[in-house]
Amino acid sequence: MAGVPMDQREGWIWFDGEFVPWKDAKIHVLTHGLHYASSVFEGERAYGGEIFKLREHTNRLIQSGKTLDFTIPYSADQIDQACRDVLAKNGLTDGYIRPVAWRGSEELSVPARNNTVHLAIAAWVWPSYFTIEERLKGIRLEWSKWKRPSPETIPSSAKAAGLYMICTLSKDAAMANGYADALMLDYRGYVAEATGANVFFIKGKDIVTPTPDCFLNGITRQTLIDLARRNGYTVTERHMKPEELSNFDECFLTGTAAEVTPVSEIGEYRFKPAEACRTLIDAYTAEVQPKLAAAE
Repeated sequence: MAGVPMDQREGWIWFDGEFVPWKDAKIHVLTHGLHYASSVFEGERAYGGEIFKLREHTNRLIQSGKTLDFTIPYSADQIDQACRDVLAKNGLTDGYIRPVAWRGSEELSVPARNNTVHLAIAAWVWPSYFTIEERLKGIRLEWSKWKRPSPETIPSSAKAAGLYMICTLSKDAAMANGYADALMLDYRGYVAEATGANVFFIKGKDIVTPTPDCFLNGITRQTLIDLARRNGYTVTERHMKPEELSNFDECFLTGTAAEVTPVSEIGEYRFKPAEACRTLIDAYTAEVQPKLAAAE
């Protein structure tokens, strides 16, 4: 499916309670979610037919909608089952699942309390891009010119579509400059996150990760904190100034798509992926793919 436009793929999408052919899953051009970003979504991953931490993702989706002042018209149980059904309907055991909820097209103005809330769920193949050896080379990041805003100005706890505009701008600029991604600071000048992943820094058995008080506290991030502690690492969540990066030896990103991705460079700072990165990659793989790990 590589290279096929997202709207031209084969398969099925769950749309407001029914399966529709992939190419027919359409909305009107005057949809409120398109014009005013009244949309929330999730990124989930299935391994061996099981969606990792599905209920946590579903709960966050529902809460994100409430943060944007709308209620998704399905229960957590219904959304969980729909995600599983989408995976099965498309014949997938390993894949990426994307639920998205948005306000519809009854009215088009800033207020939208009379607009219907819709929910769609799609799933497709999303393999790991690198072998362990390739991943341990680390990816290169540049500094973004955009900053994560204050939580007084945006609903930073929600996985809301509008919050990703500066992520797109940052990543596109980084890739144009030959980098894989960009690292963002927050409105205070503290280290925040990459464009779609959280960041961790390592020195020996000590790991430091920025406090998520103005950006998303990722589910994969929470998983890695737990795994690191279970593997004998001390994890500290705190505010970090960018100049502190020179104190660390290893660095990695976490996210549903990124999983655990080592970093070799952030602007002027250099890191060498080593034992800690390998240990946590292996620990995460065992956590999300227990059947595969047991077979090995």
